[in-house]
Amino acid sequence: MTVPAPPAPRFVDDRLAHWAAQTPDAEAMTYRERSWTWAQWDQRVRRAAGALKAAGIGRGDVVSFLDRNHPACVELSLGAATLGAANAIINWRSAGDEIEYAVNDSGARILVVGSELMPAVAAIRDRLTQVEQILEVTPDGVEGDPYEAWLAAAEPADRQPDVDPEDVCLVMYSSGTTGRPKGVMLTQTNMVSHTVNAHDGWVFEPDDRSMVSMPLFHVGGSSYVLFGLHDGIASIMTRDPDSASLAGAILRGANRTFLVPAVLAQVLQSGPEAVRLFAGLKTYTYGAAPMPPPLLRAAMAAWPDTDFIQVYGLTEVAGVATHLLPHEHQDREHPERLVSAGRALPGVEIRIVDPVGLEDVPVGGHGEIWLRTPQLMKGYLGQPEATAEVITAHGWFRTGDLGRVDADGFLFVEDRLKDMIISGGENIYSPEVERVLAEHPAVREVAIIGIPDDTWGESVKAVVSLTEGVSATEAELVEHCREHLAHFKCPRSVDIIDLLPRNPTGKILKRDLRAPYWQGRERAVN
Repeated sequence: MTVPAPPAPRFVDDRLAHWAAQTPDAEAMTYRERSWTWAQWDQRVRRAAGALKAAGIGRGDVVSFLDRNHPACVELSLGAATLGAANAIINWRSAGDEIEYAVNDSGARILVVGSELMPAVAAIRDRLTQVEQILEVTPDGVEGDPYEAWLAAAEPADRQPDVDPEDVCLVMYSSGTTGRPKGVMLTQTNMVSHTVNAHDGWVFEPDDRSMVSMPLFHVGGSSYVLFGLHDGIASIMTRDPDSASLAGAILRGANRTFLVPAVLAQVLQSGPEAVRLFAGLKTYTYGAAPMPPPLLRAAMAAWPDTDFIQVYGLTEVAGVATHLLPHEHQDREHPERLVSAGRALPGVEIRIVDPVGLEDVPVGGHGEIWLRTPQLMKGYLGQPEATAEVITAHGWFRTGDLGRVDADGFLFVEDRLKDMIISGGENIYSPEVERVLAEHPAVREVAIIGIPDDTWGESVKAVVSLTEGVSATEAELVEHCREHLAHFKCPRSVDIIDLLPRNPTGKILKRDLRAPYWQGRERAVN
């Protein structure tokens, strides 16, 4: 029996409905000990939509999800999109203050929370002023699971007639210049365009299984999970991207995936048995942080039959904007391209612009990377001024990254105008950490910088000077940060010096602080 080719999607749930109709009994999603067919998973999404509708959620509303990876997050996103609403996915590693900020900023009316995070939410419940309902979800859908009962009691709902592809369907929190995260509003058009464009170079075979292990609060997770839906390929979702979970997914047949480079480093350090197991991957796409060149070369040597694809992108463009394809990784005539971010996806335009004069630089010249694509966000939630700062009148997005494009169209990302640190695929914005550390009574001034880390790409370092007559140890300063921030944002090391270097206008010279650590590196951004 030949399955008809699916029509071009317009909405994020179009392909789910298609496969539910065409291959209803085929495997769609596996998570821990549970598995659903396309018909079953489509029904769960329709019930999620019905439950949200019954709770008064409609077009333009926001719901929110807080847990480790769980299919319920995808069900909530697709169910909300069916109604023209959006899911604000919160980083489960956030501290209580950060959860409070993101949930309130998003305007979420319903909050779905994993069991292990319920105590953290209970502690701030009285401050979540717009949340009307909090719903617990357990990892394994055990008897009495409130989320499962919520679905079971709901009448399925189909897409509402007023829903438009330009409706926001996801709110992803990305750090901003104020030190507080910004809500990136991604529309159904953004997500569908990304799925289609980023498929360039991907080949799924009928028996493939896609391993979804990137965190769903990260755009890399929530965009990648749509790949399986797009092609009707079964997905195996892991709750965490730890070695045991990944190995378990591969043993169950997962052979295509997208992960951060740090995972490769962990596998290579785990011994020959782990290396042999991961040789079963047909495709390993990596991104969200640049791959240190020695690690990439080691991985390619360890898995010569695996297709490697590098991607570069941002939350604001729904994920991927450029890619370095498998044959380009193997191009012996151009080994320098291994440190590039590849070429633009179909549907993505790139300009390299002088950040001061705002004029295009010559081919090969250095400047700010600008992107234009249907994948570009609708804007930052509730922040029109911040949106106007990064999106030009002609629809170009100013990434804040510095780089160059060679004569063959390969993009080399070399530095950042923003003080963003990328550690293990997590974006960490310096002002947010500085704001917390500056509140320590011993700290007079502070600068947060990223330094090279062969495992995580970058790690967070604090450089501080102390108030005269007041002392503090490195451990005390790190612990202070951990009381107020997610641990991945906290400094791994602290240098205490007398004075921070400044330019004549008084601005701290972070480039001078970073320089000794990056000297001699193959890439300025690593």
